[in-house]
Amino acid sequence: MELQDIRRNIDAIDDGLVKLFAQRMECARQVAEAKQQTGKPIRDHAREREIVNRLTAQAGDAYAPYVKALYSHIFDLSRSYQSAKWERQSPVMAKIEAALSQDQGKRLPEHALVACQGTEGAYAQQACERLFPYPDILYFDSFDGVFSAVEKGMCQYGILPIENSTAGSVTQVYDLMEKHRFYIVGAHRLRLDHRLMRKRGASGTPITEVVSHEQALRQCSRFFDEHPEITATPMRNTAVAAEFVATSDRDDLAAIASRACADLYGLEIAQDDVSDQANNYTRFICISRRPEIYPGARKISLMLNLAHEPGALNAVVSRIAIAGVNLLKLESRPIPGREFEFRFFFDMAASVRDADVARLLGELEGHCEHFTFLGCYDEQ
Repeated sequence: MELQDIRRNIDAIDDGLVKLFAQRMECARQVAEAKQQTGKPIRDHAREREIVNRLTAQAGDAYAPYVKALYSHIFDLSRSYQSAKWERQSPVMAKIEAALSQDQGKRLPEHALVACQGTEGAYAQQACERLFPYPDILYFDSFDGVFSAVEKGMCQYGILPIENSTAGSVTQVYDLMEKHRFYIVGAHRLRLDHRLMRKRGASGTPITEVVSHEQALRQCSRFFDEHPEITATPMRNTAVAAEFVATSDRDDLAAIASRACADLYGLEIAQDDVSDQANNYTRFICISRRPEIYPGARKISLMLNLAHEPGALNAVVSRIAIAGVNLLKLESRPIPGREFEFRFFFDMAASVRDADVARLLGELEGHCEHFTFLGCYDEQ
């Protein structure tokens, strides 16, 4: 047969498939209505297995794997369509609607009491002042201290690093977000200007040790590769490290921190920009005990636990694609205490004010073993 003749046959088959697919989806809608009346869940694993086994047997060995993959996707589409037709109250959407209904103005408040980790001069302080024009800042030794301050009502907001363009995600912050069930209400992308600094007048003494935050040390790994004689020592914060060097009596000690820290603590810059990457950025998030969703919020963060089975992640990504949402980030982490099972973090370019996006969140909440809405916010 000629190629054009084969393509005409394919077109005819596709026309028939679309008609049959539409009929199947209508039957799926009827199934959803029947299950809603009886209170049965949308997904029926036994029924799906029965269909796959029957159809793969008909297809034969050559096509069985393809039929199984095809119907796994059809089941996902069917459940998505059924969920959209199933009128039920979504707990996460109830929280989102409550946040949207509150009159919170057009942006984060200009004046606020904010918790930051570290001390004066820290990158968190710089991010805080980008988000809040007139903040009162309380400093804490650890990320957990920031969360505790917000949880106890000592501070209305907290500023924390969540991801670096070189070193990746700050996993401890994600773990604390899960523990405390807080929300992201704003974010700022800050360029880090890591500089090597030491006490004034100490340039004649070779540097044997450099102190900084562990993330900053990782972001400057090339410097330590070039200077294997120098020890890298982690500290709680870059600003704490700069203050430590300023108050030390050692001339062989240096810190990696920002230019602001050098000015603040009277240190001398020994080397400009020691970052591995010229464009080294960290995303800082602003957390709150309750969701706050401001006009212009176009980024959504989610945390999901999925069933430990083939296709579970693909089903979620397919739902996001069907909704026409751009997925910005997908990352996984092992779930403590559950061998070979993972928690997934998603960032999406979307707004909860979009009806299709709101429907998507409701579907994901019903589909996933554990669904956490981290927030819908603007990132500066």
